[in-house]
Formats: sequence, structure tokens, C-alpha cells
Amino acid sequence: MNDDIDRELPMDVADVMRETGDTLAVAESCTGGLIGAAITAVPGASDYFDSGLTTYAYDAKRRHLGVSREALDEYGAVSEPVAREMAQGVRDATDTTWGIATTGVAGPTGGTEDDPVGTVYIGIAYAGPWGSESSFATVSRYEFDGDRATVRAKTVDRALEDLLAAVEDVRG
Repeated sequence: MNDDIDRELPMDVADVMRETGDTLAVAESCTGGLIGAAITAVPGASDYFDSGLTTYAYDAKRRHLGVSREALDEYGAVSEPVAREMAQGVRDATDTTWGIATTGVAGPTGGTEDDPVGTVYIGIAYAGPWGSESSFATVSRYEFDGDRATVRAKTVDRALEDLLAAVEDVRG
């Protein structure tokens, strides 16, 4: 069973965050704190890691991240708009350079025809310097195979890979 989180990715994130002087916060739904746990497993994570919020319920997403009632009502928690608002919300609420958000259907139940079990949305939000108009948020949709633990582990790895790719894009 391949439900282990890649141990190299959090170290790669540590290296790039220290190199750039950037900071990071995470908002997790389907991963339930696993990204924060992976990041803080690296010694010295306090140099760049601000906080991790597990916002599982609709109200938690609204209360802690400012996710709009409209986005939740119209699209549901497992959606591109909600993942985007979660990533932007955690970035802005914590005043960090980067925000990561995960929302999805880890299973074994809860899937729909449009979003079957294994569907995950990962949001990455960047706070550019004021006046640069370089801030952005992106969302990617994935469908992972496997049981609940495997889907969650694959989501952690993919979220860290997406963050590293975004940092590389910004930094050139």
C-alpha cells in the first residue's frame, strides 16, 4: 500500500522557503492536518511555517478563512471556487507569502458523478509585494486512486509539488 507521504518534499519546501525568505500557511479539509504535520516534521520549520488550519466544516471555512457562503452554497466545499477562496483566505488571514488549501472526497463514501471519490482540489495562493499586482491564486483538480489513506497521502505530496512549482514560477 502506497499511502506514505514523500519525506523529501517537505525538506524541499524547507529549502526553498529558507532560500527565498517566504512564509507559508495551510488550510486543510480532506487532508485533516497532514500537510502541516509533514511540514513541521522538518526541524526548523518555524523559520517559515506560520500555521495550519483544519477547516473541515462549511462554517469553519467561512469563519476562519472568509470563504463565501455563496461559493459554498453554489459549488459545494469540494470545488475550484472554494479551494481558491481557502488558499487566499489562509494566506491573507495569516499574512504569509504562500497559502495552500486542500478540499476533496477522500472516501470511501461521499463521491458524486461529477466528483467521484478521490477528487481533490488543491489551491495555491501567492502574496506578491504591494503595488506589484503579482499576487495570484491557482487551483488544480486531481483524481487519485486508492483508499482514504492513499488519497490523503497523494494529496499531501501533490500539494507540496504544486507549491514548489509555483515558487519556481514566481522566482524564475
